[in-house]
Amino acid sequence: MAGEELASYIDHTLLRPEATREQVLQLCDEARNYGFAAVCVPPYYVALAKDRLGVGAQVKVATVVGFPLGYQHPKVKFLETHQAIEDGAAEIDVVMNIAAFKSGKYEEVENELGDLAKFCHLKEAELKVIIETALLTEEEIKKACELCANAEVDYVKTSTGFAAKGATVEHVLLMRRVLPSTMKIKAAGGIKTAADAEALIKAGADRLGCSASIQIVTHEQNS
Repeated sequence: MAGEELASYIDHTLLRPEATREQVLQLCDEARNYGFAAVCVPPYYVALAKDRLGVGAQVKVATVVGFPLGYQHPKVKFLETHQAIEDGAAEIDVVMNIAAFKSGKYEEVENELGDLAKFCHLKEAELKVIIETALLTEEEIKKACELCANAEVDYVKTSTGFAAKGATVEHVLLMRRVLPSTMKIKAAGGIKTAADAEALIKAGADRLGCSASIQIVTHEQNS
């Protein structure tokens, strides 16, 4: 896969707590130069990223909600989502309430995600739900995908990148089998090389969250 094509799958990501204004500006410039699908930045920097990329930019602005643990009150997540979209985010990566999910509160989880999905779609934004596959069994991954499908979210995302493990080909294959064909998958966490990226895309990932984005596409271009 050519580097340019590979870039079109990538959310160029900077979510480290020590991320600076200058680093976010650089991230946006790199995303524009390499043709990445989006930048994924901390909520604090959404307006900055939107301003840097400009109105009508091909590179979208994504941010995170309920990050990285997911157990914030639903009203807090809704407020975060509302503010992020007001600031210019076109894509919201929200962490599922894993605590509620592990407690068997499936209706609560589904309702929260459904409300967020409806709001995002009303505002012409997309919702990606991080289920944190490293913390789930295979059966739990299937159940989480079922809840996401019922909630009509846009993407199911493997990982925050902050857990012990990130995306795996096996988990993406499993998610692709159980999700509706219209629902997309984002793989994130631990994607370091073009080979990693291509394997996940082949398994069924529609988008990749990467902090090593330039390394990935440059390796591909130079191979």
